[in-house]
Amino acid sequence: MKRILLLFILFSLVSKSFASSILINMDEQQRNHLKAYGVAFWVLKKGLEVDWLLNYKGGSFLIAYNSTLENELKIRGVSYDVLADAKVNAILTEINNPEVNMDLVKLEKAPKIAVYSPKSKLPWDDAVTMVLTYAEIPYDVIYDEEVVGGKLPEYDWLHLHHEDFTGQYGRFWANYRNAAWYQDDVKYQEFTAKKLGFKKVSQMKLAVAEKIRDFCGGGGFLFAMCSGTDSYDIALAAAGIDICENMFDGDGVTPNAQSKLDFTQTFAFQNFKLDLNPMNYEFSDIDVTNSRRVDQAHDYFTLFDFSAKWDVVPTMLTQNHEKVVKGFMGQTTAFKESLLKPNVLVMGELKSAGEARYIHGEFGKGQWTFYGGHDPEDYQHLVGDPPTDLNLYPNSPGYRLILNNILFPAAKKKKQKT
Repeated sequence: MKRILLLFILFSLVSKSFASSILINMDEQQRNHLKAYGVAFWVLKKGLEVDWLLNYKGGSFLIAYNSTLENELKIRGVSYDVLADAKVNAILTEINNPEVNMDLVKLEKAPKIAVYSPKSKLPWDDAVTMVLTYAEIPYDVIYDEEVVGGKLPEYDWLHLHHEDFTGQYGRFWANYRNAAWYQDDVKYQEFTAKKLGFKKVSQMKLAVAEKIRDFCGGGGFLFAMCSGTDSYDIALAAAGIDICENMFDGDGVTPNAQSKLDFTQTFAFQNFKLDLNPMNYEFSDIDVTNSRRVDQAHDYFTLFDFSAKWDVVPTMLTQNHEKVVKGFMGQTTAFKESLLKPNVLVMGELKSAGEARYIHGEFGKGQWTFYGGHDPEDYQHLVGDPPTDLNLYPNSPGYRLILNNILFPAAKKKKQKT
């Protein structure tokens, strides 16, 4: 028995010495999809490359073998296979086959990540900061002072926390104006605006939105969820117009404000109608939350299939082990497709309801992605609800879409095919 055991150990050591790569499979067999992204990011932080195998076993990662990486995978509970050269070559041959909808993208450098979020914790959580923390991906929290102060160019990727860029304090006035957290937020926002030289919070938020626009135009990657999506575009369209009622800024709305909107300034939406009633928990008709007739049992959206070899960007952003993803609500749940600009790419939709859930576009040298809803594993997250425990959802398809965006800026730029 001792001899057999010794031979087995020697065989294992010899096998490892000839192993060339570690494959982190991202199909249904993966134990922890979310932490797998964290491992890929960890490898990039070490100055090493990651091959992202688009559409191969759910968008797997291929990395040169080293024992430190293998130990890290074991510690984080991520599934993997150790492959010899022959197996790796067979996989690459399969991927390179022009008849197969797969491709290989090299990830070269870990992007520097910022989350635009209030420094004081408000009574709701943010899906992106939760999943970044769970996946062990480092990020900085920045807010209005840092953005106005010019810090954005220090980062590659920016997420917009559940936010209101119109200066209406999230439209929580009707239900929460007497709540201490709401009053504290108003005081803080007004204090910051004055400190930065603005007469109104709405003017400060517009300046922030314009700085973010410049960040994206200069080559940055922008990602937003929930009300950080539509309120951002509304703020850009309403530049120079007062769309805030008296309780928000001390004076009324500009007469005929709707007719003065400039849709040429927006990223994603056009021809939308403002909701100027401060009692309503909506900014405009971009969001479908109040008009939709979809119950939870039927609330799913479908990810589009893109050509991996030709449409590399949307293919990266839609890598998943599931193509049908369960829906989830938010202050902004989904986008009315009829209000999207013609150049906006829909990557996920509930077609029967005319809802776009996951959209993408380019602005200047940069790119942006908007994702409707608040928390992919909490169907209707309410103010005061506890944060989601992602230990219960390590294979969440909805959260995977967020992490695809995290790795996207690390990809080596490919020459455009003609």
